[in-house]
Amino acid sequence: MFKKIAVVLVLAGLIGWAVYDHTSAPTNAEKTVEVSKPAQKKSAAIGFEEGNKAPNFQLQSLEGKTVQLSELKGTKLILNFWASWCPPCKAEMPHMQEFYQEQKGKNIEILSVNLTTAEKDPDGVQKFVKTYGLTFPVLLDSTGEIGDAYQAFTIPTSYFIDSNGIIVKKIIGPMDKEMMTELMNRMN
Repeated sequence: MFKKIAVVLVLAGLIGWAVYDHTSAPTNAEKTVEVSKPAQKKSAAIGFEEGNKAPNFQLQSLEGKTVQLSELKGTKLILNFWASWCPPCKAEMPHMQEFYQEQKGKNIEILSVNLTTAEKDPDGVQKFVKTYGLTFPVLLDSTGEIGDAYQAFTIPTSYFIDSNGIIVKKIIGPMDKEMMTELMNRMN
């Protein structure tokens, strides 16, 4: 008799669970509505990963001008970390200059951050800029803090930052003009 009661209770429980599961689960129509609802726009967390808001910093340019990343909000940006002795950096610079010249006046900027603490001859940065005919802003990371924060351990390292200050893409290694153009065209 006890076994019969136990079996009835287990069956009643299973039937009850099935009814509950069926009636409380969303229908296919409800699932579609939930999926198609526009996502709430959240403010991005500040960080160094794609999808994060790029952390603000302030550095001196080669000409002695103070430049803050936050001043460029509303501008599409390539933030590039490099050193003058780095062969891939040397290969990339003519492409960056050509890209910069073509994009002039299109709300696009390049901030080139020299990792000055990694330089064998910090005074050679000016010579490098002149040799390569660079006209975009060259900033000096004289303490190494910004390069470390942005995880520029392998150089060149570049961040593509959209007009809202969000990191869209991180590139480790050299880029050519076509790659820069393609990535920039994908950003808002």
